[in-house]
Amino acid sequence: MYSGQKEVGIMRYRREKKHISPQIKALADAQKIAFAPLTFQAVSAMLKFRILEFLEENPSTVEEIIEHCHVSKYAVETLLEVACASGLVLQTEGKYVNTLVASAFLNNEMTKVNFNFVKDVCYLGASELASSYETSEPLGCRKFIGDYETIYNALQFLPDEMKKSWFGFDHFYSDRCFEEALKIIFEDKLEQIFDIGGNTGKFERACLEFDKDCIVNMIDLPENIEEAKKHLSDERLKFHGVDVLKSKLPEISGAVFMSQFLDCFSEEQIISILTNIKNSMVENTKIYILEPFTDKQIFEGAQYSLVHISLYFTCMANGKSRMYTEKRMLELVEKAGLKLHRKHENIGVHDYTLLEVQCK
Repeated sequence: MYSGQKEVGIMRYRREKKHISPQIKALADAQKIAFAPLTFQAVSAMLKFRILEFLEENPSTVEEIIEHCHVSKYAVETLLEVACASGLVLQTEGKYVNTLVASAFLNNEMTKVNFNFVKDVCYLGASELASSYETSEPLGCRKFIGDYETIYNALQFLPDEMKKSWFGFDHFYSDRCFEEALKIIFEDKLEQIFDIGGNTGKFERACLEFDKDCIVNMIDLPENIEEAKKHLSDERLKFHGVDVLKSKLPEISGAVFMSQFLDCFSEEQIISILTNIKNSMVENTKIYILEPFTDKQIFEGAQYSLVHISLYFTCMANGKSRMYTEKRMLELVEKAGLKLHRKHENIGVHDYTLLEVQCK
């Protein structure tokens, strides 16, 4: 230092993390929600580039990931930063490794089904959620299929990837209940059963296999019935193309089954559908309602998922329906002139409830 030159002092201030107040914790949680759409797309990109798949078995450096996954250094570094901040990946001694959260996206079927459903079916349409509430119409769905009344009228016309993820989501949950539900429904011998909202006919196949004598009736929208006929054929299987909100049902006897069907409708529509069933059935017909009620879930993740599915109904499905509590569904059953006869809980691996209702 030259004589006379004064040293310039540099004052450095650094805030330290001491006690994390509830307000600071709340701000951190708020930022996670604010950036959640970008986090979601970052996970989608890491799955597409197979970064998480590579890290599952190979704790690796940035350079090793670049070489194996054939993506740029920029992509790897920015995605890993998000993955670390989001709890998907840990960095130890210069290498990155998956956490159990990342492993769920690779190995847990429920997580994969839910993620693909949101990515391919809901993500773009969710931007129309507020407008869908204002109009009671699924405006998000219009981005894909034009001016259809509901997504159910247009299932066969959805883009291939969207259709695959929609049916994958629908089947994953309902199919795992059929075996237990059938044992209950067929405790007493049935001459015939009516499945309302049969979709692709998986329950019909299960019924035909479970009981070799019972006649199985599939009721769904006419366009869905025509599609189902291409894949289903049995002399004991009958098809009825009916819009249950607009047309009278055929005479019903034996048993009625509705799996994840009534949640596709508003409260007023549910009352209308149940009244239509009641007016069409002969004496001693049993009605079975299978639903994953939001107030009957054991695990936090299940309840969290179900209430978000209500938002899918709003912006993508029909603009009116939701996932219901058991209490609310039973209130609607009463308003339709029916009453609860028996209740079976914890059906399947996802805590479904099977309500058996009958005329008052």
